[in-house]
Amino acid sequence: MSSSVNREKSMKVLIVFAHPESQSFNGALKDTAVKTLSAVGHDVQVSDLYRMGWKSQLDADDIPGERLDPAFFNAPKEQERMEATTGATPDVRAEQEKMQWCDLMIFQFPVWWFGMPAIMKGWVDRTFTRGFAYKSGQKYDSGIFRGKRAMICATTGTASSLYEPDGVDGDINHLFWPIHNGIFHYAGFDVLPPFMAWMADNTSQGNREACLEQWATRLRHIEQEAPLFFHAREDYTDEQRLRPGIEAKTGFQWNPSAGQTHDAAAAAYTNNLKK
Repeated sequence: MSSSVNREKSMKVLIVFAHPESQSFNGALKDTAVKTLSAVGHDVQVSDLYRMGWKSQLDADDIPGERLDPAFFNAPKEQERMEATTGATPDVRAEQEKMQWCDLMIFQFPVWWFGMPAIMKGWVDRTFTRGFAYKSGQKYDSGIFRGKRAMICATTGTASSLYEPDGVDGDINHLFWPIHNGIFHYAGFDVLPPFMAWMADNTSQGNREACLEQWATRLRHIEQEAPLFFHAREDYTDEQRLRPGIEAKTGFQWNPSAGQTHDAAAAAYTNNLKK
């Protein structure tokens, strides 16, 4: 049997890469992903933000053509008008077309100050425009990118033990909630569990090589993975709060109206991850 995937089931994968050094371990993870995914028949594009010289800040220069209000910059309103008229600037539009093209989007980055590098946040700020990535009534379960998948591949400078639920830095999935829920899920993506390379710059070459092989092994079957759990829209009231009978299972939420404590929600979350 061929090691390549059935071309009818092949995926289009966008890797958004945010590291200033191409020879870093993040670079090695990115290169491994490109090589592995291509070898099994998937199509891959890479947005190397530093090499692209990506402009990080969202500002009025991102709105081509006539402004709604030249005297006051309201980004969401200006973006919505822009997407309905001129479309985004060429650099942003090129990235939006990659998002529309892909079936799976991978954010590759080092964890800096408990989050992604500023250049990647700037990519989100400028590319996930209102009118393109989300609209009124088109968020979360009804998000524009539903049916597509997204995930994080990230490195840390410290050990995995620091990112356990009882670790000094907190559960890694809690740290990634703003990305998992606030960016990916918000725009409709199904969110796959993150792949973590712990202590990337402070471990042995053997451990780094083993980590790259683990990443390659996972990527060979990535299309078969189950996404992380998020509560469906029907679990929420019209005020978008969990209904009284619904116990939170995401780990970042808990539901006092269901008599649920934070500790009980954390236990439900842990049990859910084991399923």
